[in-house]
Amino acid sequence: MSTEGSSNGSVVPDKYRVFLHLEPPTVHWRHGKPPTFEIVNQLFEDGRTKEWPKGSLEETVQNSIKSWEMELSHKTRLQDFKTIIPEKFKLFVNGREGLSGEETLRLGSYNALLKSSLPEEFQYYKADEESFESSHEVFRACFPRGFAWEVIEVYSGPPLIAYKFRHWGFFEGPYKGHLPNGELVEFYGLGTLKVDESLKVEEAHIYYDPAELFGGLLKGKTASESQKPQNSEKDSAASVGCPFFKPKE
Repeated sequence: MSTEGSSNGSVVPDKYRVFLHLEPPTVHWRHGKPPTFEIVNQLFEDGRTKEWPKGSLEETVQNSIKSWEMELSHKTRLQDFKTIIPEKFKLFVNGREGLSGEETLRLGSYNALLKSSLPEEFQYYKADEESFESSHEVFRACFPRGFAWEVIEVYSGPPLIAYKFRHWGFFEGPYKGHLPNGELVEFYGLGTLKVDESLKVEEAHIYYDPAELFGGLLKGKTASESQKPQNSEKDSAASVGCPFFKPKE
């Protein structure tokens, strides 16, 4: 999941998505042209905890997943994807039933990754009520500089790659009525990729705790809370039933 690009500006070589500027003119782009990633690349470079050697397995896995996310967010036809095997691809999130490539493309990365089996009243984000477009608008709004992604460690190489990742951004825009506080929001997770000899993905499994993401976003006050007058120290103590405060008769 990533607010990793916009569709403004001309196509320039991207060192983390190496084939982006080499895409043929037949590719169908969601916004009519290829995206650019300068802003989120800067966020990534400023905030990453690992800088992998060029050509290393870790860098290869990291860039492959960034490229897959780019395709999922910005291409509209599965036949234009270069990072997966379209007819075989399955995405599994937190052990749930797998999604085909077409299902994942229709839902979008956010809805695919944030579906929940919790009762509706406990859901931080209701994927069933969001479209592809609305889901991306929600997270572009709260993370205006993007939501960067890095590989922390790779535990095994092809054909079954296992890795640990980190996702982060700064809460600088509103999230569903919650006001931004500018704080870092991040979470960690684990994943596996079943790949062929050319590193195209046949099966992807992702495991993470969505509460780590929403814990940061829901810390922001709602608009109604921000308009409430601040109580005095005395009133605040009384409102929580402080055992050491006894109001005068």
